[in-house]
Amino acid sequence: MSNRTPFQTLVHATEGLYKEKGSKFLSKAYPIQSEEEIKSILQNLRKEYYDARHVCYAFSLQGHLLTERGNDDGEPAHTAGTPILHQIRSFGLSNVLVVVIRYFGGTKLGVSGLIQAYKTAAEEALKLGQVKTVEPKEHYKIILPYSHTGHVMRWIREVNGIILSENKQEDYEILLETPLEREMLLKEKCEPFGGVIVVIRLL
Repeated sequence: MSNRTPFQTLVHATEGLYKEKGSKFLSKAYPIQSEEEIKSILQNLRKEYYDARHVCYAFSLQGHLLTERGNDDGEPAHTAGTPILHQIRSFGLSNVLVVVIRYFGGTKLGVSGLIQAYKTAAEEALKLGQVKTVEPKEHYKIILPYSHTGHVMRWIREVNGIILSENKQEDYEILLETPLEREMLLKEKCEPFGGVIVVIRLL
C-alpha cells in the first residue's frame, strides 16, 4: 500500500493501563515518523522499565510503502504484537507506535488471556488519543543557477511548496516539500530554460 492518500495519526503520545490476575499491562502510544524514532523510543522505555517482564510493541508507518510490524518480546507467538497491531488498524491509524509493558503478576493467562490483555491495553491508550489527518507530501530537489532564483521562488509559491533546506554551493540546491502531483507542473516551468534548472523527485 502506497502513501498517496491521506491518513490519520495521533497528535500526542497517550498512555493506558490494564490489569489482569496480578499482571499489569502499561500501554503507551506515540505518533512517529521513522523506524529510527521507533528504535530510540524502545531503547528509552527498556531503560526506564528495566524490571518489566516484557516490552511488546507494534507499529504502522507510512513511507514510500506502508510498513507494519509487531514484536512479542518473548511472549508466545502472536499473543502480543499481533493484537496490538490489530488495534492500530482498528482505530484506522498510521505513523503510530504502541508499546505495552508487562509486569508479571505470578499467574499465567494462557494464549487467549494474553491476546485479550494486550488487545485491551493497546485500546486503552489509543482511545484516549487525539487524531489528526495527514496529507501526504512529495519531496523534490531543485538545482539552479543563482541568476534564476526569482523564477524558482515564484514557482514554489504557485505549487504551495515549503522549502525544507537550501545548499548554497556552486549551484543553488533547494529541498522542497509540496502537495502530491506537482512534478509535471514544475518540469513544465523548467522547459523554457533548456535544462539549466533541474527538478528531481525524491522517493
